[in-house]
Amino acid sequence: MLELKELELRQGSFAMKASFDVDPAARIAVIGPSGAGKSTLLMALSGFLQPAAGRLEWDGFEITKQAPSARPFSVLFQDNNLFPHMSVAQNVGLGLRPSLRLSSGETNQVSEALVSVGLGDMGARKPAELSGGQQSRVALARVLVQRKPMILLDEPFAALGPALKADMLDLVAELCAQTGAGMMMVSHDPSDAKRICETAILVAEGRAHAPVVTDELLQNPPEVLRAYLGT
Repeated sequence: MLELKELELRQGSFAMKASFDVDPAARIAVIGPSGAGKSTLLMALSGFLQPAAGRLEWDGFEITKQAPSARPFSVLFQDNNLFPHMSVAQNVGLGLRPSLRLSSGETNQVSEALVSVGLGDMGARKPAELSGGQQSRVALARVLVQRKPMILLDEPFAALGPALKADMLDLVAELCAQTGAGMMMVSHDPSDAKRICETAILVAEGRAHAPVVTDELLQNPPEVLRAYLGT
């Protein structure tokens, strides 16, 4: 279980609170108005933002001050963060070792991750030789190779067209089902949330609320979400 215990997050004049439990095997959307703190929540979970107060616990162990690499999360940001001078396989290998001194077993892990995202024959290519959708798959493979129990996604497919984005969302859901990994995904598009997330966290007015069933939240949204969605 992932537990957010009286968490307080601050960035400059912005402040947000969160206190709830999360099923680590669930697929969860994080939705709410622009600037409400959706990405801030993921930054705190992944260790790139230290909370001003409160605790984070995973399976009963505190992780509040753990380094990002030690946490049970792998993160896929909106920018794929691929290094143009490295091959596809090397970019994926960074998810295992920044030095890229991989064992034979780790090299096999990279190959398996590329196969799982449909890029099994593209390991030697450079990112510039790939389409936008293929670059997103490389970034996803780098997340998968880490084999962490939960994936955090901060709108990684926002730059893709509707059809490609839908394909990537379906691929993420399929891979989570295959590996047993949970997922928390920031999205501005309620159709993305409905497509692959059973539950949703509303972030609005200085608070991240406990997860609820996605369809119920979107069918009967509170006023702040209704205004954002234009319904």
